[in-house]
Amino acid sequence: MDTERQPSPRRTVAILSRGDAAARRDATPKNGRFVDVFEALAAVGVDGRLAIYDESFADAAREQLLAVDGVLVWVNPIQDGRNRAGLDALLRDVAAQGVWVSAHPEVILKMGTKEVLYRTRSMGWGSDTALYRTAEAMRAELPTRLAAGPRVIKRARGNGGQGVWKVEKLPTSSMIKVLDATKDAPEEVTLDDFLRRCAEYFENGSVIDQAFQSRLSEGVVRCYMAGDRCAGFGYHKVKALVDSPAARSEAGPRLYTSNADPRFQRLRRLMEDEWTPQLTSLLDIARGDLPAIWDADFMLGPVKADGSDSYVLGEINVSSVHPYPNEAPAEIARRVADRLQLKL
Repeated sequence: MDTERQPSPRRTVAILSRGDAAARRDATPKNGRFVDVFEALAAVGVDGRLAIYDESFADAAREQLLAVDGVLVWVNPIQDGRNRAGLDALLRDVAAQGVWVSAHPEVILKMGTKEVLYRTRSMGWGSDTALYRTAEAMRAELPTRLAAGPRVIKRARGNGGQGVWKVEKLPTSSMIKVLDATKDAPEEVTLDDFLRRCAEYFENGSVIDQAFQSRLSEGVVRCYMAGDRCAGFGYHKVKALVDSPAARSEAGPRLYTSNADPRFQRLRRLMEDEWTPQLTSLLDIARGDLPAIWDADFMLGPVKADGSDSYVLGEINVSSVHPYPNEAPAEIARRVADRLQLKL
C-alpha cells in the first residue's frame, strides 16, 4: 500500500542583533539591515525570524532562540560600553540544547580574536608576530622589538580600531611615538605612559604585537567568506595608522565586489584552497562550524620574486560582519541550508 509522503517541515533560523526594547517591538524582517539575508534564506526554503538581544530581556531572547533550528548572530564584541559575556553564555546554553549557532562563541574564541594572528603566524598569511599575556611581558619585550622597526599593538578583542596602535621608537629621544587607530594624529609619550594605557587590555585578554606593514597606505583587501567559500571582496585605502597626510587624503570608503573580481582571484584561491583548510586544521575547527559569514583583512606585504603581491593578515572578523558584498546573502543562505540539512 502506498503511503502518502508528508512534506518536510521548513527549517527556521533567527537573525539576532543587539537592540533596545523599542527595537524589539518595532523591528521586522522587512525593515532592518538584514532584509537581503531574510530574502536569501526564503529562496532556499528557510524561514527567517528576527531576534533582538539586550541584557534586560535576555530570558525572552533565550526562549525565542530555543524555538528555532539555528541562529545567525550579529553582535559586536564591544558596543556602547557593553561586552558579549552574557550573550555568549546564553548562546552556549541554546547550542547545548540543539540549536545551531553561528558563530558559536567557542569558534569566535578560536578565530575571531586577535590571537589568531599569533596562532597562525606560520601560515602563508603570517608575519613577525608576538603575544603578550601580561603587562610585565610587554614591558620586557616590546623595547627590543621596537629597536627593529615600528610595531602594531592590538588588544585581543575589539572592533572599530579600538585598542589598536602604531608604535615606533624615536631616533633621538627616549620617548616613543604612538598613533591610536581611531585618531588622526600621533603623540609622543613615554613607554611607561603607553603601557598604562594598555593595562586594561590584560584584564580579560592578551595583546598582539605585529610588525608594521609599510605598504598599508596602498590599501586593505577584505575577503568575505561564507563557511569555506569566498563570498566577495571589499577594498579601500585607509586612514587608520597611516601617518602621511598625503596618503590619508587618499582614503575612501570600502568598495564591494563579487568573488569573480579578476583582481583578487589569486587571493580567492589561496583562501579557499589553502589558508582556510590550514586554519581549520590548526585551530581544530570542524568545516561545518565555520561561521556562515566571516571576513579576513589583508594588507599588502613584500612583493614576491615573481612580481606578485604577498598578503599579510591584519585581522579576522567573525562577530558582526556587516555590511558585505551584494552577493554575500545568497552565499550565507546556501551555507545555512547545507548546515541545517545535517539536523534532519
